[in-house]
Parts: sequence; C-alpha cells; structure tokens
Amino acid sequence: MHSGEQGSGNLEMFGSLLRFYRERAGMTQETLGKYVGYSKSQVAMVERGERAPKGQFVEIADEKLGAQGALLATARKLKVSRFPSWFEDYAALEAKASAIYMYANHVIPGLLQTEAYARAIFDSQRPPLEDEEIETRLSARLDRQRVMERKPAPVLGFVLEEHALKRPLGGKQALKEQLEHLLHVRKRRNVEVQVMPGDREEHASLNGPMILLETDERTPLAYVEGPGGGYFVSEQPHLGDLFTQYGILRAQALNPDESAELIDKVARDL
Repeated sequence: MHSGEQGSGNLEMFGSLLRFYRERAGMTQETLGKYVGYSKSQVAMVERGERAPKGQFVEIADEKLGAQGALLATARKLKVSRFPSWFEDYAALEAKASAIYMYANHVIPGLLQTEAYARAIFDSQRPPLEDEEIETRLSARLDRQRVMERKPAPVLGFVLEEHALKRPLGGKQALKEQLEHLLHVRKRRNVEVQVMPGDREEHASLNGPMILLETDERTPLAYVEGPGGGYFVSEQPHLGDLFTQYGILRAQALNPDESAELIDKVARDL
C-alpha cells in the first residue's frame, strides 16, 4: 500500500478559489493574465497550485474578479515552497532524517549535484521550465545539500549506475567538475558512494531508482519517484522489499574505494 500527500494544500486551495472567481466572472486565463502580467500558462499553473502568485497578482486578480477580499485573505495563508508541490513532503522529512540511502540510475542524485550539473538537468526538462522556476528549484536543490553538514550528522549512502557517471549533462567540463565533487564529498565520514558497474550479470533493483529514509524518529520509509511525481511506501511487505533490494544492491556494487577509483578514471578520461 502506498501512502503520501501530494501537493501543497495552501497553494492548491488558493488556485481553486482563483479558478472559481475567474470562471464566475466569465474571464479566460488569457485575459486575467493580461491584467496581472502573466501568460495563460502561468495563470494555469497558479490555478493548479504549481506556482505561487508573485508581485501584484493577488491584489489585481481580487479586484478584477470581484472577489471582495477573498483572494487577499487566502493568499495571506499561503505556504510558499521552492520545491515542486509533489516533492514538498519528502523534502521536509529528508531535512531531519537520521539516515538517507539513494539508488540512482539516470542522473547523479540532487544531494550530490554541483550547481552547473543541476542547472543542466533543469534546462533539459520538457516541457521547458521558465527561467524564474529554474532559479527557484536550483536554489532549493543546493540548499537541500546542507543536510550533509547537519549535527547530528545523518548517515548517507548512494549507489549510482556507472552510465550515470558518463552522461555529459551540461557538457564534458560540467561532468568532470561533478565527478570531482563526488570524490570530494565521499571523504566525509558520514557519506558512502558506490558505483554499480554496467557489466554486472545480476541486479537487485531493475525496477528503478529509490530513496530509503530513517526518519528523525528512526521510522523506516521509502520514497519512489516516477514521471508524474513521487509517492511514499510505508506499508509492509513493500517497504521491507525495497530495503532488501537496496541491501543486495550495495553488495553487488563496487565497494566505496573501488567506486572512487572508477569515478576518478572516468573524470580523467574526459
């Protein structure tokens, strides 16, 4: 059984109210956008709770839609997050977790990313993100990395697919700097980085990437991302299966020192 809340309730509530008053006023998203200086798609994002209203949006919309202060009152309660709405709950748990274990098969995980590498990932997203959204998400991703320096320090473990080390997102120089960053981060006593070589004949996690947490209360929890967002796994036997898969995966991967040698070789060959 999967459990988890998706979305920021406050932003979604504001968006629903905005849509109600806009439709009641017989106004299109495009027309409202012209009043508030937003594109039609930006207004749609606000109505879906995916974007916080900025600038004079709320004041102008409240007046033009005849909301009589309802939008203003709701906006004062907004909890603005720099994360995608579906990721907020996970980010809150990650910041306080006592242990975090990640398996990544496409890209190097966000907690290990350099700014240039992370920016390249956001630039690659389709449909494309707007510049403002990229900067917001980039800042949030880099801030997440402070968890490594938190006291008491959490235990952090990563298993990365070998081919993720070779995809030159942002260009070869950006990748080289990213790999050198991995070699630097792995020196922390609370961090282990392992590589799953591409020539292994057995693989315990062919279902894809996963994140396993031990919360600040030492409760085990898993988080799995897909194309449309992410969800928590908290129920047995599914939770235990994921922890078992990760344990076997670590045994199948190169050990941390062997992994560092491979990462160093890939970086030198660039």
